[in-house]
Amino acid sequence: MANDGLPRPDNGLTRRSLLVGIGAAGGAGAMYAAMGVLGLAPSKDTAPVRAVGVTPPPAQYVPPQRSDFSLRGGTPATVVVLGAGVAGLASAYELGKAGYDCTVLEARDRVGGRSLTLRGGDAVTELPALAAAGTTPAPGGTGETQRVSFGEGTYFNAGPARIAQWMVTLDYCRELGVPLEVFVNNNASAYVLTAGMSAPVRARTARADAYGYISELLAKATDEGALDAHLSHADKESLLDFLTQFGEIGPSRAYTGGERRGYRVNPGVAPGTELGAPPPLTEVLSQGLGRMLTMDAGYDQAMPMFQPVGGMDAIVSALARQVGAGRIRTGTRVTGITNRPEGVEVAIEGGAPLRADYCVAALPPHLLARIPGNLGADVKAALAAPVPLSAGKLGLEYGRRWWELEDRVYGGATETDLDVGHIWYPSHGFHSERGLVVGYYNMGQDAESYNALPHRERLRRALAQGHKVHGEKYGADLLASVSVAWRRQPHIEGAWVRWPSLGGFTVLQRPAGRVYFAGDWLTHLIAWQAGAFESARKVVTDLHHRVMKEG
Repeated sequence: MANDGLPRPDNGLTRRSLLVGIGAAGGAGAMYAAMGVLGLAPSKDTAPVRAVGVTPPPAQYVPPQRSDFSLRGGTPATVVVLGAGVAGLASAYELGKAGYDCTVLEARDRVGGRSLTLRGGDAVTELPALAAAGTTPAPGGTGETQRVSFGEGTYFNAGPARIAQWMVTLDYCRELGVPLEVFVNNNASAYVLTAGMSAPVRARTARADAYGYISELLAKATDEGALDAHLSHADKESLLDFLTQFGEIGPSRAYTGGERRGYRVNPGVAPGTELGAPPPLTEVLSQGLGRMLTMDAGYDQAMPMFQPVGGMDAIVSALARQVGAGRIRTGTRVTGITNRPEGVEVAIEGGAPLRADYCVAALPPHLLARIPGNLGADVKAALAAPVPLSAGKLGLEYGRRWWELEDRVYGGATETDLDVGHIWYPSHGFHSERGLVVGYYNMGQDAESYNALPHRERLRRALAQGHKVHGEKYGADLLASVSVAWRRQPHIEGAWVRWPSLGGFTVLQRPAGRVYFAGDWLTHLIAWQAGAFESARKVVTDLHHRVMKEG
């Protein structure tokens, strides 16, 4: 046998006998995972399911790496998984590692669900515009189709785009061999623009002015004895020392600006020219900076965060490769879910029904609520309870990275109270020729106002708003664009959901007969891939324990 580059044990153990032993101890899933590591898995099961434009990871990344989660023991069963988004693929992946026979059904023509990365050659077809905010798109109809014409190497994460360091998503990237790079989530060189401002300012300038005046006011109140009932003398001294540094107010207790605000001419051989005196306190207070300066203050935000190299869909592509192309059926719409005494029957459009021992339903709840079946009135009511919410994104490909060349902005986002919400700059490809700016990432009513428009009008409106931040260059050198309105995406119809109450949330944590439910909407991490992963882990654990108990 030719040497495959792997160290051979001294006792002469062969790969064949090693795999037989692993299969006897851990089941078919464990043996198949070991075959993947050794490069022996059948090519038909390891070929990637096409998520348009995705290329295999570099050769040095060999999935799967060691996992911190696994199912052990029991007699594996058959499972049909509804939905090839993150929750559905993760459920099939974890069950497959334990030897379960899984089939994944996906109504769209690609895996990933909301984890959508668009590249040149892709097409985005939307449902007809909603008649009114909060209404449901008419089933069966189609709206505009956009053809993506980005250049080679340009991609647009139209759904999730960042991962916090504490999220389980990073553990799956490690296990699956998905390479990561830093996502610049906050950049002091980006801009802030609100209705209370006459012109955009750098984020560092806005922060320096807000912190400076807050420190001045609090220091003066401390000196004048306004806090004597709350602070000891030592506490007051400590507070004043903190405020001096926090707001750069100096011994005078007055904020007068300084180098934190930035420079008109950057220092070098010469000392540089500072921006000068800040605007008056009244003007700073009227700028409404509270939300703008705290966008990364939440626990799910940070600097830095992370993103997969080459596009967020690298995660779902890696999951799909491990599940196996032969186990995923795209373009397959579910039309019925029925519990039977011996298992679950899933009806599909234009084909014979599928039967399995169990079902994991990982579709959006508002879509599951429309599917006929015998899940029970309480389950149907719980599925119909979450409210699908609107969000939209616009990708703008430029032939020149003017934000780096002229504005010296490398990653991060400009925060606004305009209807575009955020303007994101790319965190990769620095100093390359082309680049993609997220022209808007908006939610709620702002998103709904864009959703109702055709792409050409969305683009025109967003460019006019971006012009307020960046001027004429925002409309120049534009090569291509594409926009996504998540409420109008077929078989998804929402960016995420909101629970009016947690009654239905609790009901769906339990199975309806042999049907289990999974998705970020069943966690406290709604709208994050981490929520989908956490839900999948819970569901497969519950299902596996049931199989062990009953089998």
